Amino acid sequence: MSILSVYHESAPEHPFKVLTHVEDIAATLAEAGVQLERWEAGARLSAGASSDEVIAAYRPQIDRLMNERGYAAVDVLSVTRDHPQKAELRARFLDEHRHAEDEVRFFVAGRGLFSLHIENMVYAVLCEKNDLISVPAGTRHWFDMGEDPHFVAIRLFSDSEGWVAQYTGDDIASRFPRLED
Repeated sequence: MSILSVYHESAPEHPFKVLTHVEDIAATLAEAGVQLERWEAGARLSAGASSDEVIAAYRPQIDRLMNERGYAAVDVLSVTRDHPQKAELRARFLDEHRHAEDEVRFFVAGRGLFSLHIENMVYAVLCEKNDLISVPAGTRHWFDMGEDPHFVAIRLFSDSEGWVAQYTGDDIASRFPRLED
C-alpha cells in the first residue's frame, strides 16, 4: 500500500498528516507540484524479466510520457537484496540532492521511499508496485531503497546521460525516517 507522510522540516519525528488512499496522496502531492499516478502492465511479466520485456510491457504508457514531456531515454533499474552493489547504490541516493530534469520513476515491482523537501515541508512517499512518481526538476529530495532492497523501476530521462545528481550538502535526510525492511 502506498503511503504519504507529511512532516514539517523541523519535526522529523512527528508527521502531521499520513495518507493511505492513492487519490488523497496524488491530490496532496499535486498541490506541491509532484505527480503520482497508477499504471497497469499491458502484458504479464515473470520474475526476472529482462529490461526489454519490462519496457515492452509498459510501452504505451512510456511512449505517452515521452511524447508529452519530451523524455529522450528510458531504462530499468533492478535492485534486490543480493545485488553486489546494494550498499553503494543506497548511499548514492540517500543524501539530499536535486536534478536539472524531472525524476520520473515507475515501480514495476517492490517499493522505495521518496522524500521530497519542498519549501519547509518533507513529503515522504512510500511508492510500491504500479506507482509512477514524477518529481519536478530542481526539487530537493532523497530516495531510500532500504537495507534489503527489492524493486524494479522504469526510469525516464530528458538527457540521454541519465541520472545526474546535484547534492545540496544539507544533512536533512539523516534526520528523517528511513525505509524499514
